Amino acid sequence: MLLIGDDWAEDHHDVEVQDEAGLKLAAARLPEGVGGIAKLHELLAKHGGGDPDPAGVVVGIETDRGSWVQALIASGYQVYAINPRQVARFKERYGTSGAKSDKGDAHALADMVRIDRAQLRPVAGDSEQAQAVKVVARAHQSLIWERTRTFQRLRSTLREYFPAALAAYADLTLTSTDALELLIKAPIPQAGAKLTRTQITAVLARARRHNRDAKAATIQAALRERQLYLPEPVTAAYAATATAHARLLIALNEQTADLEGQVKAHFLAHPDAEIYLSMPGIAHITGARVLAEFGDDPTRYADAKARKNYAGTSPITRASGKSHTVQARHVRNNRLADALQRQAFSALRTSPGARHYYDKQRAREAGYNPALRQLGNRLVGILHGCLKTRTTYNEATAWPHHAHPHAASHQTTWGV
Repeated sequence: MLLIGDDWAEDHHDVEVQDEAGLKLAAARLPEGVGGIAKLHELLAKHGGGDPDPAGVVVGIETDRGSWVQALIASGYQVYAINPRQVARFKERYGTSGAKSDKGDAHALADMVRIDRAQLRPVAGDSEQAQAVKVVARAHQSLIWERTRTFQRLRSTLREYFPAALAAYADLTLTSTDALELLIKAPIPQAGAKLTRTQITAVLARARRHNRDAKAATIQAALRERQLYLPEPVTAAYAATATAHARLLIALNEQTADLEGQVKAHFLAHPDAEIYLSMPGIAHITGARVLAEFGDDPTRYADAKARKNYAGTSPITRASGKSHTVQARHVRNNRLADALQRQAFSALRTSPGARHYYDKQRAREAGYNPALRQLGNRLVGILHGCLKTRTTYNEATAWPHHAHPHAASHQTTWGV
């Protein structure tokens, strides 16, 4: 068996090859791409007897994405994606000075897959469809997060020099394209006060707003409210900044909408989409995000508990001496945690069983977030059972003691 530590960078990889006894056989810096992979194969052939068994090659690397990782998996190697925090803690056994080098990181990674492989998680063997869903779902969510950050910058800017705009466009929401167009048309208070009702109505009409006349009158009145003015050069500088943010938000709105279509298309093409969509609180976007982060490797999660632990919905116990506490997991996949929280919140309105379970936790004096997290934890277990048995969600089976009386019966037993 050959153990490889791979410390990757943008344009190269520092690798160390060890044998099962921990003897360092080779160390090299390989270029990114086809040439680097070819040199890695040559290095392994040299130290593995000419034609090493791919299953006997174990690689530790601090990422689970990219063409390099896919090439390693395609070669038949066992690939372990290791969290950088785990590597940092592991290196502390060598010394506490905090010294760092690429070669040192490669050595630590090789030691980890040699010594602690049983405690590590191999890269999931997700299908190409699941990988495609993951790419577009993450990109879509990142665009939404970027839009939120840009909106917050715009709002902060307007508060400094044009607070009337915040009040005027509050009903439209400032991230909407029509509100942004009006802001671009009149980015300073003086220009905003001169906007006619006809101009405002025309923009609202392009956005297909209802009650346009009433909305236009409200906006015009708010823009003509008296306010404190800044010196003209300062106002112009603020206006240029706000206009730039507004134009960026319009572009983000367009690209987010386009990518949303891609997320739905890739998600619906996946064979598990029907099961995900049958779950309460899950629609196309939420379902795509949950599928993307869980993956579709059927061997990845040994049981429902393992899936819950990965999701970060299950609690952790800290016991030392007389101290014994149960706490929420804070180190987790934030993208998955966000999607599952949204699912749990939406399930309260669509599933009587979920609502009853949530109310039961609140009756035990659990706070809003803990109760919602416990509901999410239960829903993850139900999802695991559905995927394992290849059946869609059924209210009566999921919540046998408090499901809706008219819910259809189902004989499948889920490991929740």
